[in-house]
Amino acid sequence: MANQPIKKAHSLTGRITYGLMLQAFKAVKRNRGAAGIDKVSIQMFAANLDQNLHALMRDLKEGTFVPLPLRRHYIPKSPTEDRALGIPAVRDRVGQEVLRRLLQPIFEPTFHDASYGFRPERNCHQAIQAVLNFHESGFQDVVDADIAGFFDNLPFKVIMAAVAQRVADGNILRLIEKFLRSGVMEDGAFKPTSVGTPQGGVLSPLLANIVLNHLDWQLDNRGWRFVRYADDFVLVCQTPAKAEEALAHVRLILRDLGLTLSEQKTKITTYAKGYSFLGFWLCSRSRRMRPKSVQKFKDKIRELTCRKLNLEAKVIVQLNQVIRGTAQYFATPFFTARESFHKLDSWIRMRLRSMKYKRRCLEDNRKMRDKTFARLGLLTLESFCWPRSCPRMQSDSSHKAISVRKVRPRVDRGRRDRPET
Repeated sequence: MANQPIKKAHSLTGRITYGLMLQAFKAVKRNRGAAGIDKVSIQMFAANLDQNLHALMRDLKEGTFVPLPLRRHYIPKSPTEDRALGIPAVRDRVGQEVLRRLLQPIFEPTFHDASYGFRPERNCHQAIQAVLNFHESGFQDVVDADIAGFFDNLPFKVIMAAVAQRVADGNILRLIEKFLRSGVMEDGAFKPTSVGTPQGGVLSPLLANIVLNHLDWQLDNRGWRFVRYADDFVLVCQTPAKAEEALAHVRLILRDLGLTLSEQKTKITTYAKGYSFLGFWLCSRSRRMRPKSVQKFKDKIRELTCRKLNLEAKVIVQLNQVIRGTAQYFATPFFTARESFHKLDSWIRMRLRSMKYKRRCLEDNRKMRDKTFARLGLLTLESFCWPRSCPRMQSDSSHKAISVRKVRPRVDRGRRDRPET
């Protein structure tokens, strides 16, 4: 890649058409999302769609577009830490989606094959399967790397320089910089932004991949094996000494990008000891949900099954949404902790019995058996698991098989009721 001449795109502004604007709005509508600081929802924007899109298109093409500040919103990241999101206005999200659709075809062919985050026809499962394939090939030592505050600390000049390597349209470059410098509104006060790309914007994942593509190719040039999903990546080596050397190279490459590794979260480990990656705990003995993922799942279930509430049909519907979402992510061909799903299913039924009888008692198992929950339509995590005899997916077909598989619940027939604990 380094020896190939770089071809720049010049006339991207001329590709902004009403058809592209309409496609961008439909994509924003599919993703739903809350209103920005202007309190204009997607439905309100759509009420006068034609006029709004034409006005936005004119501002984007003429360079007069000025994005509104982002609305600051915090979501729990850990028991002691929150993740700061920046929610753009609907009008600005449409503008970002237009830029994303213009830039992605330019940069997508340049991305490394080991990058799986926020790319067409690629997902987390493929990234994990690629890591497992490396382990099967003998790469047992792991550099579990974590970039300290990647989205918050990424310098603007690094972002703009990476984009400018392929884009020569000055209007598009100025629009990107306007989005980066739009600032945030928090507690009624405006705070300017001078560094970072806000999480929550449509354009941020693409900009992250554009910047970290430099890291990918530098690691590839040195012959390291790695898998990256956005700012989360692991390197695999054959000896501990090689892992130490790889970690040192990563630090040097990130320093050129103005970034550093988190000393608390970055570590060198082995596949035998295990490590967490994209919500899974991966080790030579099992591939299962990491403890943090289990805790998040239980917190959602506890919120829906509070004992002071009544056991109604809508509770089952809400539980099924959480169960289905969790099962479809974790119940993969390489998942080996089926028994943990059975225990979680048992725990969920215990919570529902406690809602029904306002107590926790083993005697209630006879009053409300498993078949009762089946009649109520309650899904189980275990029913989504692949058969135990299913072989692990082969490396040459893993990408296609995982990307196209649609998980359907499997009915577990003949299982006798087990006492709930």
